[in-house]
Amino acid sequence: MKKLMKGIAFGTLAAAVIFAVLFRFYHAGVFLSLAITAGTVCYHVAVRLLTGLAYDLFMGNRADPEKPRYEIKPWESALYRKLRVKDWKGGIPTFDPDVFDPQKHSWDEIAQATCQAERVHETSAVLSFLPMLAGIWFGSIGVFAVTSVIAAAIDMIFVIVQRYNRPRIVRLAEKKHGSKSGRHVI
Repeated sequence: MKKLMKGIAFGTLAAAVIFAVLFRFYHAGVFLSLAITAGTVCYHVAVRLLTGLAYDLFMGNRADPEKPRYEIKPWESALYRKLRVKDWKGGIPTFDPDVFDPQKHSWDEIAQATCQAERVHETSAVLSFLPMLAGIWFGSIGVFAVTSVIAAAIDMIFVIVQRYNRPRIVRLAEKKHGSKSGRHVI
């Protein structure tokens, strides 16, 4: 998934530049539309890569899953059952599967990584709405609004999966340590 996302980011950046240059020389509206489309896709992919990189630098997959912000609220459990998260979560891609591999990391470390992944996707969801400013400049704000809402909704799917999985991972960590008070959070 890492290679794919980086490839999409660089490919759409190159396409946006090429189409912008073509528009500059030929003034054909189709080139402007293609440049804007490629640029918007590039933004949405690049912002997720850069947000993940920033959180890696500052958090390093170290978070306390017992902090109140990471605790699952009772209404969330009911929502996750209603959404049938258990049935579809396995089909969701993972950017870096090694981070969540119990052969390579303890359950405590994996629980912490879910906290960071949640933060990355929450932040990305908010940043998804910045392209709407381009809609003011280029017009067609509705198109930018639609792409922003879709991108934010996709990020929220990943937030849901992290929040759904974390209590189970924390229980596995507690079971391994014998008690909640015996957990060691790095």
